[in-house]
Amino acid sequence: MSENEHMADDNESGQINSDVLQNITVTLSIEVGRAMIKIRDLMRLSQGSVVELDRIAGEPLDLLVNNTVVAQGEIVLVNERYGIRLTRVAPASERMKNL
Repeated sequence: MSENEHMADDNESGQINSDVLQNITVTLSIEVGRAMIKIRDLMRLSQGSVVELDRIAGEPLDLLVNNTVVAQGEIVLVNERYGIRLTRVAPASERMKNL
């Protein structure tokens, strides 16, 4: 049975095939903080400018999936690349509801 046939069967029964759902690609991103500035201040930014963010140093960073916060954590180095060690994860039911 092809993937389209699986999806058609699932649509008829009102359920989604979990194998199909688990193979969907999502965008994962880490948010360090945010800032609101006026356009005139944005236009004045140049190399070396500093923009103050709304987060205090040492506060957990947000892990977002498709722009929805699903966890928080701290930056770590993994083989010379940045990573995130999760310190708080939203319950699975909450994560699925918000995606």
